[in-house]
Amino acid sequence: MRVTAFATPLTSRLILVMTAVLGLLAFTWPLLLNPGSQAGYESRAPFLLAGVLALGVVILLTDLGSAGIDAKALAMLGVLTACGAALRPLSAGTAGIEFIFLLIILGGRVFGAGMGFLLGVTTFLTSAVLTAGFGPWLPYQMVAAGFVGLGAGLLPRLSGWAETAVLAGYGFITAFGYGWLMDFAFWPFNLGMSTSISYSAQASIGTNLKHFVMFNIATSMAWNLGRALTNVVLIAVLGRPVMRVLRRASRKASWGSAPDQGAAPGPATRPE
Repeated sequence: MRVTAFATPLTSRLILVMTAVLGLLAFTWPLLLNPGSQAGYESRAPFLLAGVLALGVVILLTDLGSAGIDAKALAMLGVLTACGAALRPLSAGTAGIEFIFLLIILGGRVFGAGMGFLLGVTTFLTSAVLTAGFGPWLPYQMVAAGFVGLGAGLLPRLSGWAETAVLAGYGFITAFGYGWLMDFAFWPFNLGMSTSISYSAQASIGTNLKHFVMFNIATSMAWNLGRALTNVVLIAVLGRPVMRVLRRASRKASWGSAPDQGAAPGPATRPE
Protein backbone atom coordinates (compact mmCIF):
# COMPACT_ATOMS: atom_id res chain seq x y z
CA MET A 1 0.00 0.00 0.00
CA ARG A 2 1.25 3.45 -0.80
CA VAL A 3 0.43 6.09 1.78
CA THR A 4 0.03 9.54 0.36
CA ALA A 5 0.35 12.65 2.45
CA PHE A 6 -0.58 15.76 0.53
CA ALA A 7 -0.09 16.97 -3.01
CA THR A 8 2.09 20.00 -3.68
CA PRO A 9 -0.12 22.50 -5.53
CA LEU A 10 1.14 24.05 -8.76
CA THR A 11 1.32 27.50 -7.16
CA SER A 12 3.45 26.11 -4.36
CA ARG A 13 5.71 24.44 -6.91
CA LEU A 14 6.28 27.77 -8.64
CA ILE A 15 6.99 29.44 -5.31
CA LEU A 16 9.42 26.64 -4.42
CA VAL A 17 11.23 27.11 -7.73
CA MET A 18 11.45 30.85 -7.12
CA THR A 19 12.66 30.21 -3.57
CA ALA A 20 15.32 27.80 -4.83
CA VAL A 21 16.59 30.30 -7.40
CA LEU A 22 16.66 33.17 -4.91
CA GLY A 23 18.27 30.92 -2.31
CA LEU A 24 21.07 29.93 -4.68
CA LEU A 25 21.60 33.58 -5.58
CA ALA A 26 21.85 34.40 -1.87
CA PHE A 27 24.84 32.05 -1.67
CA THR A 28 26.51 32.59 -5.04
CA TRP A 29 26.00 36.27 -5.84
CA PRO A 30 29.64 37.15 -4.92
CA LEU A 31 30.62 35.35 -8.13
CA LEU A 32 28.77 38.07 -10.03
CA LEU A 33 29.19 41.17 -7.82
CA ASN A 34 31.80 42.54 -5.43
CA PRO A 35 30.74 41.18 -2.02
CA GLY A 36 32.14 44.05 0.02
CA SER A 37 33.17 43.72 3.66
CA GLN A 38 32.38 41.38 6.54
CA ALA A 39 30.24 44.13 8.06
CA GLY A 40 28.16 44.20 4.90
CA TYR A 41 27.76 40.42 5.06
CA GLU A 42 26.46 40.62 8.63
CA SER A 43 24.15 43.53 7.85
CA ARG A 44 22.48 41.59 5.04
CA ALA A 45 21.67 38.57 7.21
CA PRO A 46 18.51 40.02 8.85
CA PHE A 47 17.06 40.85 5.45
CA LEU A 48 17.79 37.36 4.16
CA LEU A 49 16.19 35.88 7.28
CA ALA A 50 13.09 38.01 6.75
CA GLY A 51 12.94 36.94 3.12
CA VAL A 52 13.24 33.24 3.96
CA LEU A 53 10.52 33.47 6.60
CA ALA A 54 8.27 35.43 4.25
CA LEU A 55 8.64 32.83 1.50
CA GLY A 56 7.96 30.07 4.02
CA VAL A 57 4.76 31.80 5.10
CA VAL A 58 3.71 32.23 1.46
CA ILE A 59 4.26 28.52 0.78
CA LEU A 60 2.32 27.59 3.91
CA LEU A 61 -0.61 29.89 3.15
CA THR A 62 -0.72 28.72 -0.46
CA ASP A 63 -0.88 25.09 0.62
CA LEU A 64 -3.50 25.89 3.25
CA GLY A 65 -5.60 27.74 0.71
CA SER A 66 -5.48 24.84 -1.75
CA ALA A 67 -6.02 22.11 0.87
CA GLY A 68 -2.45 20.93 0.41
CA ILE A 69 -1.76 21.32 4.12
CA ASP A 70 -4.54 21.13 6.68
CA ALA A 71 -4.43 21.51 10.46
CA LYS A 72 -3.31 17.89 10.90
CA ALA A 73 -0.43 18.29 8.48
CA LEU A 74 0.50 21.55 10.17
CA ALA A 75 0.56 19.73 13.50
CA MET A 76 2.82 17.07 11.98
CA LEU A 77 5.16 19.81 10.76
CA GLY A 78 5.30 21.15 14.31
CA VAL A 79 6.04 17.73 15.80
CA LEU A 80 8.79 16.94 13.28
CA THR A 81 10.28 20.40 13.75
CA ALA A 82 10.39 19.99 17.52
CA CYS A 83 11.91 16.50 17.28
CA GLY A 84 14.48 17.58 14.72
CA ALA A 85 15.47 20.64 16.74
CA ALA A 86 15.84 18.50 19.86
CA LEU A 87 18.30 16.23 18.01
CA ARG A 88 20.72 19.06 17.32
CA PRO A 89 22.04 19.57 20.88
CA LEU A 90 22.61 15.81 21.15
CA SER A 91 25.24 15.90 18.42
CA ALA A 92 26.43 19.52 18.55
CA GLY A 93 28.13 19.06 15.18
CA THR A 94 31.30 17.61 16.71
CA ALA A 95 33.57 16.34 13.91
CA GLY A 96 30.66 16.87 11.53
CA ILE A 97 28.38 14.45 13.41
CA GLU A 98 24.90 15.97 13.11
CA PHE A 99 21.61 14.19 13.72
CA ILE A 100 19.39 17.08 12.66
CA PHE A 101 19.21 16.08 8.98
CA LEU A 102 17.64 12.67 9.61
CA LEU A 103 14.07 13.91 10.06
CA ILE A 104 14.46 16.66 7.45
CA ILE A 105 15.33 14.06 4.81
CA LEU A 106 12.78 11.46 5.91
CA GLY A 107 10.05 14.05 6.42
CA GLY A 108 10.65 15.52 2.97
CA ARG A 109 10.62 12.02 1.49
CA VAL A 110 7.31 11.04 3.06
CA PHE A 111 5.41 14.33 2.93
CA GLY A 112 6.74 15.94 -0.24
CA ALA A 113 8.96 18.77 -1.42
CA GLY A 114 6.96 21.66 0.02
CA MET A 115 6.76 20.11 3.46
CA GLY A 116 10.44 19.17 3.22
CA PHE A 117 11.48 22.74 2.54
CA LEU A 118 9.36 24.08 5.39
CA LEU A 119 10.69 21.38 7.70
CA GLY A 120 14.29 22.30 6.96
CA VAL A 121 13.63 25.99 7.55
CA THR A 122 11.61 25.59 10.75
CA THR A 123 13.90 22.92 12.23
CA PHE A 124 16.98 25.11 12.03
CA LEU A 125 15.10 28.18 13.24
CA THR A 126 13.76 26.27 16.25
CA SER A 127 17.12 24.67 16.99
CA ALA A 128 18.69 28.13 17.02
CA VAL A 129 16.27 29.07 19.80
CA LEU A 130 17.25 25.97 21.79
CA THR A 131 21.00 26.39 21.32
CA ALA A 132 21.24 30.21 21.24
CA GLY A 133 22.53 29.79 17.71
CA PHE A 134 21.35 33.09 16.28
CA GLY A 135 23.83 34.86 14.05
CA PRO A 136 24.40 35.99 10.46
CA TRP A 137 24.83 32.33 9.49
CA LEU A 138 21.30 31.28 10.53
CA PRO A 139 19.38 32.41 7.40
CA TYR A 140 21.89 30.55 5.24
CA GLN A 141 21.51 27.42 7.37
CA MET A 142 17.74 27.63 7.02
CA VAL A 143 17.86 27.98 3.24
CA ALA A 144 20.43 25.20 2.81
CA ALA A 145 18.48 22.84 5.10
CA GLY A 146 15.31 23.72 3.21
CA PHE A 147 17.03 22.61 0.00
CA VAL A 148 17.88 19.27 1.65
CA GLY A 149 14.24 18.64 2.58
CA LEU A 150 12.96 19.86 -0.77
CA GLY A 151 15.25 17.53 -2.71
CA ALA A 152 14.22 14.54 -0.61
CA GLY A 153 10.63 15.11 -1.68
CA LEU A 154 11.62 15.04 -5.36
CA LEU A 155 13.40 11.67 -5.32
CA PRO A 156 11.94 8.91 -7.53
CA ARG A 157 9.36 6.51 -6.10
CA LEU A 158 10.92 3.36 -4.71
CA SER A 159 10.18 0.85 -1.98
CA GLY A 160 11.97 -1.38 0.49
CA TRP A 161 15.74 -1.37 0.72
CA ALA A 162 16.06 0.34 -2.67
CA GLU A 163 14.37 3.39 -1.18
CA THR A 164 16.64 3.26 1.86
CA ALA A 165 19.74 2.96 -0.33
CA VAL A 166 18.72 5.96 -2.45
CA LEU A 167 17.98 8.02 0.66
CA ALA A 168 21.32 7.06 2.21
CA GLY A 169 23.09 8.11 -1.00
CA TYR A 170 21.08 11.32 -1.03
CA GLY A 171 22.03 11.98 2.59
CA PHE A 172 25.71 11.47 1.72
CA ILE A 173 25.60 13.86 -1.24
CA THR A 174 23.53 16.57 0.46
CA ALA A 175 25.83 16.54 3.49
CA PHE A 176 28.56 17.82 1.21
CA GLY A 177 26.16 20.12 -0.62
CA TYR A 178 25.02 21.69 2.64
CA GLY A 179 28.61 22.17 3.75
CA TRP A 180 29.63 23.71 0.43
CA LEU A 181 26.75 26.18 0.52
CA MET A 182 27.53 27.20 4.09
CA ASP A 183 31.22 27.63 3.28
CA PHE A 184 30.35 29.75 0.27
CA ALA A 185 28.18 31.95 2.48
CA PHE A 186 31.21 33.31 4.35
CA TRP A 187 34.29 32.38 2.29
CA PRO A 188 34.35 35.60 0.19
CA PHE A 189 34.26 37.74 3.34
CA ASN A 190 36.24 36.04 6.10
CA LEU A 191 39.44 34.69 4.56
CA GLY A 192 40.99 37.95 3.40
CA MET A 193 42.64 38.58 0.05
CA SER A 194 46.22 37.50 0.71
CA THR A 195 46.09 33.71 0.30
CA SER A 196 46.09 31.46 -2.75
CA ILE A 197 42.60 30.21 -1.87
CA SER A 198 41.02 33.61 -1.20
CA TYR A 199 38.13 35.14 -3.08
CA SER A 200 39.19 37.82 -5.55
CA ALA A 201 36.73 40.35 -6.90
CA GLN A 202 38.98 40.84 -9.94
CA ALA A 203 39.24 37.12 -10.78
CA SER A 204 36.98 35.23 -13.15
CA ILE A 205 34.16 32.98 -11.97
CA GLY A 206 36.21 29.91 -12.89
CA THR A 207 39.22 31.10 -10.90
CA ASN A 208 37.14 31.89 -7.84
CA LEU A 209 35.45 28.50 -8.03
CA LYS A 210 38.88 26.85 -8.20
CA HIS A 211 39.97 28.82 -5.13
CA PHE A 212 36.80 27.82 -3.32
CA VAL A 213 37.29 24.12 -4.07
CA MET A 214 40.83 24.29 -2.68
CA PHE A 215 39.58 26.20 0.36
CA ASN A 216 36.86 23.65 0.98
CA ILE A 217 39.22 20.69 0.68
CA ALA A 218 41.70 22.33 3.05
CA THR A 219 39.23 23.41 5.72
CA SER A 220 35.95 21.48 5.54
CA MET A 221 36.34 18.15 3.78
CA ALA A 222 36.73 16.09 6.96
CA TRP A 223 33.80 17.89 8.62
CA ASN A 224 31.54 17.33 5.62
CA LEU A 225 32.59 13.69 5.45
CA GLY A 226 31.63 13.22 9.09
CA ARG A 227 28.20 14.70 8.39
CA ALA A 228 27.80 12.51 5.30
CA LEU A 229 28.70 9.29 7.10
CA THR A 230 26.36 10.20 9.96
CA ASN A 231 23.50 10.64 7.51
CA VAL A 232 24.24 7.31 5.85
CA VAL A 233 24.39 5.38 9.13
CA LEU A 234 21.26 6.99 10.59
CA ILE A 235 19.21 6.48 7.42
CA ALA A 236 20.41 2.89 7.01
CA VAL A 237 19.54 2.03 10.61
CA LEU A 238 16.49 4.20 11.29
CA GLY A 239 15.19 5.16 7.85
CA ARG A 240 12.69 2.35 7.26
CA PRO A 241 11.15 2.25 10.77
CA VAL A 242 10.88 6.04 10.97
CA MET A 243 9.27 6.30 7.53
CA ARG A 244 6.89 3.49 8.49
CA VAL A 245 5.80 5.51 11.53
CA LEU A 246 5.43 8.70 9.51
CA ARG A 247 3.38 6.98 6.82
CA ARG A 248 1.17 5.34 9.40
CA ALA A 249 0.62 8.73 11.02
CA SER A 250 -0.26 10.29 7.66
CA ARG A 251 -2.70 7.48 6.92
CA LYS A 252 -4.45 7.90 10.26
CA ALA A 253 -4.53 11.67 9.85
CA SER A 254 -6.10 11.15 6.39
CA TRP A 255 -5.06 14.43 4.86
CA GLY A 256 -4.49 14.90 1.15
CA SER A 257 -5.24 12.22 -1.39
CA ALA A 258 -6.61 8.79 -0.62
CA PRO A 259 -4.17 5.90 -0.33
CA ASP A 260 -3.17 4.34 -3.61
CA GLN A 261 -3.31 0.56 -3.50
CA GLY A 262 -0.42 -1.39 -4.96
CA ALA A 263 2.03 1.44 -5.55
CA ALA A 264 5.45 1.55 -4.00
CA PRO A 265 5.92 3.77 -0.95
CA GLY A 266 7.25 7.14 -1.93
CA PRO A 267 6.99 10.86 -1.36
CA ALA A 268 3.74 12.79 -1.45
CA THR A 269 1.59 12.44 -4.55
CA ARG A 270 2.22 15.19 -7.02
CA PRO A 271 -0.43 16.15 -9.58
CA GLU A 272 0.46 15.22 -13.12
